[in-house]
Amino acid sequence: MIGSHRFALRALSVAIVTTTAGLSLNAHASMGNLGTSYGVMPVDVGTAQSLSMFNDQVSATYYNPASLTSDQRGELTAGILHAEQELRSKNPNADGDVLSSSPSQHVLIGMKTNLGSLTRFKHPIYLGFVAGVEKYGKEMLAFGSETSETGQYLQYGREPLFLNIGGATPIWRGISVGASVRITLEATANLDAVSTLGGETSRERLAVSAEPSMKTILGTRVDLGSTFCPDSNCFLDGWETAFTYRTKSSASTTVDSNIIVTQTIPDPGLSLAVTTIDSFQPETFAIGTQYVGDGWRVGGSIEQQNWSELEDIFASDTIKDQGSVAPGNRIRFDDILIPRLGGEYQLNKNFAVRGGVAYEESPLKTTRNPELNYLDTDKIIVGLGISATYDRTRLLAYPVRLDLGYQYQQLQKRDFTLVDFDGNETDVTADGDVHVVSGSITLKF
Repeated sequence: MIGSHRFALRALSVAIVTTTAGLSLNAHASMGNLGTSYGVMPVDVGTAQSLSMFNDQVSATYYNPASLTSDQRGELTAGILHAEQELRSKNPNADGDVLSSSPSQHVLIGMKTNLGSLTRFKHPIYLGFVAGVEKYGKEMLAFGSETSETGQYLQYGREPLFLNIGGATPIWRGISVGASVRITLEATANLDAVSTLGGETSRERLAVSAEPSMKTILGTRVDLGSTFCPDSNCFLDGWETAFTYRTKSSASTTVDSNIIVTQTIPDPGLSLAVTTIDSFQPETFAIGTQYVGDGWRVGGSIEQQNWSELEDIFASDTIKDQGSVAPGNRIRFDDILIPRLGGEYQLNKNFAVRGGVAYEESPLKTTRNPELNYLDTDKIIVGLGISATYDRTRLLAYPVRLDLGYQYQQLQKRDFTLVDFDGNETDVTADGDVHVVSGSITLKF
């Protein structure tokens, strides 16, 4: 029986490796994603997402699809993002405190165009998409899910494929609406095999599939001056508001294996089933406002993220296994509010600078989570960015725009109790630093 169980675990590993297209198993569990953890484009990174609801670039498909209408020109954008993380777990009785330092590295591409010319009505209808792939394009489905004795961070790690597609249109006097979908993958793997106690297999059969799961994002943007006083000047000129709603989403993997071990486990064999999720995104409501002056703008937003829904999802996750945990030891999450504030200043017609700050509370309510041992802290986020527009293009119809963004995240100290697989407890203090650099080039058409 020992050999059969060992082989069953080996079979499970093979199935998971195949499901993730041969990718590295060092991808740590992460309940974050590119858009919420750092920011999609350099403008989002450099303003700590405080102006993202009003960003007219392709990242609007994630933050507020209605903002696709704010620039009538088409757009093609390519970018990269590199995040360096030093996530610490300090134990006074042990040497070393760096728990994770693996970077997150994305290559990004996005496009926006006006489809209104396809119709006889000439009413503008904007379509946009943005995609991000890990390890600079080499890793499309970075996925990890595990229990841990030494602790693991809730929202950091490699991020799986980031894909958003959406559209928007103006409807009346400065009011635009938009909708998009965030696409995640639900992967399944089925493995049947016959094995000896030595692990030699025969008659293997492996089937792997992945289905897209589409989650809705809705948004609206209102130019208050154009809406309430379109024919005259009034105190609302320059003011804009925006509202967005994002449904919860996550990537998931289900693995079913059935193993017959000769002379030990006869037909129908040993069945092993695992279902787990990664990259959970909570249901989110956000409201934002900005004031646009002569060459400058300031704005901010408040997000409500409903993380408490993750408790029910973990109850059906066979790796997190919260359904069979005693009530006093179950992991708990809080719904949180995230305030953001930022601004932008146009130095001249070619250069603009921007910055932003945000404070993000940890949604992780419990500080003692046996076996899972998740760590998460409150974060102070600061961003800086710059844009350069090159308008002396000989071949292109419109200027070329270059964007750079930098973001620093300081993870505040928080005490946790780690519980190993034997029930031994260790008190640790979690904190960390995250540095993010992002760059992009944008062509208009």
